[in-house]
Amino acid sequence: MIDSVVSMRQTATWASALRHPAREFPPTSLPILSGAIPSGLRGALYRNGPARLQRGQQHVGHWFDGDGAVLGVQFTGSDAIGTYRYVQTKGYQAEDQAGRYLFPNYGMVTPGHWWQRWGKPLKNVANTSVLALPDRLLALWEGGEPHALTLDTLATLGLDDLEGLQGKPYSAHPKRDAKTGEIFNFGVSLGAKVQLHVYRSDATGRIRQTNAIPLPGISLIHDFVLAGRYLIFCIPPLRIQPLPVLLQWQSFSDAMHWQPANGTEVIVIDRDSLEVVCWLETDPWFQWHFGNGYELSDGSAIVEIAHYEDFQTNQRLREVATGQIETLATSTLWQLRLNVQSSQVLTMQQVLNRSCEFPTVNPQEIGQPSRYTYLSMHRQDADQQRELYGTIARFDHQTGALVEADMGEHRYPTEPIYAPDADQSEQGWILTVVYDGDQQHSELWIYAANRLDAEPVCRLALPEIIPPGFHGTWQPVPA
Repeated sequence: MIDSVVSMRQTATWASALRHPAREFPPTSLPILSGAIPSGLRGALYRNGPARLQRGQQHVGHWFDGDGAVLGVQFTGSDAIGTYRYVQTKGYQAEDQAGRYLFPNYGMVTPGHWWQRWGKPLKNVANTSVLALPDRLLALWEGGEPHALTLDTLATLGLDDLEGLQGKPYSAHPKRDAKTGEIFNFGVSLGAKVQLHVYRSDATGRIRQTNAIPLPGISLIHDFVLAGRYLIFCIPPLRIQPLPVLLQWQSFSDAMHWQPANGTEVIVIDRDSLEVVCWLETDPWFQWHFGNGYELSDGSAIVEIAHYEDFQTNQRLREVATGQIETLATSTLWQLRLNVQSSQVLTMQQVLNRSCEFPTVNPQEIGQPSRYTYLSMHRQDADQQRELYGTIARFDHQTGALVEADMGEHRYPTEPIYAPDADQSEQGWILTVVYDGDQQHSELWIYAANRLDAEPVCRLALPEIIPPGFHGTWQPVPA
């Protein structure tokens, strides 16, 4: 925890988006700045991210500690209505009333003397991602249960047990099978036993099946991949010393130790039984996010990874909250091919040698072979050590071609979200929230998915700054 004021030294224009806590806005018609809203773009975009990084003279210890706020944009085919609201978690409400931080988190210990820290629960910041269900939206954070929000006004309804969590955590990266409607997810519990809980839900979000898999130690499992018949997890060679965290001597972030001699472990789970099929160890790497996974005709499984050589990325993300990045941590797109039957890594290779993150695919192709991966990337001429991602791109796995959207200098897009067209199945749209650091305002840009190198088909003004965030989703209008 940083109790004193952290100087927000603006060495890059993106930092101005974090200078003050974000401001909410009620349902508002978004003005069109250029182009037109595609008539087949009917549904809702939802995005989540840390929106408050300070209270009074206190600043968070890590970007991951910021209170979550959700942006929702409803598209009718001719109009767009935007809403932005903080998730009203109990921790947020208590700290808002107190005017100061009260709880520990990923990069923070409880403020105050050591005897004031004992017994304080982690604050569920609900700041990482969202899952759109037919009757509600879930704001996700991997350390606890999701918070349910209304789909239209984003009013917080409270914690959601999904009729089966029973207090166990629910990660920020669920995977939905477009063919069956099933939703798969996981959570890691840190009790007397460290367990990987795997969940299988129906299309309403209700948990229908679970399994608990013992883990040998406490690591950091942020994401997983659905690959045909399998759920695949990669556990990095990272271990957390639990005692300093329990005693509030260190935050989770500070208690993590990179141990590359141990290698990365790969767990393959059968999606029907939720039982382990194979468990193997391979060369060390770290990943926050996966692109997609699928099976090949020979029975092998493909996993796409935003691959880091080590865990320096954690320090870099800590620095984002200060407004000045000094640590270089680069991920590139890799592909892992597994022989599940023989528990072997067949190949592990880089497929794109450009700094990138937040890989996404057409949601209709999750768990199935997909030709294109959409990415957030550094601009080629950017100072990668100090800049956030400044462009989005589409990578073609068949040809190796990379198509980039040139947004101009000092513009910072969020993770690209694919939205299928409601009228033309072969057409799709890419939505990204763009912060303009020179003008100090945010916009929503819409691209044709197959023409990212062309001008956006539409630019919409947002009434307030939306700080850089993490993940989002698209919910189409029900057929």
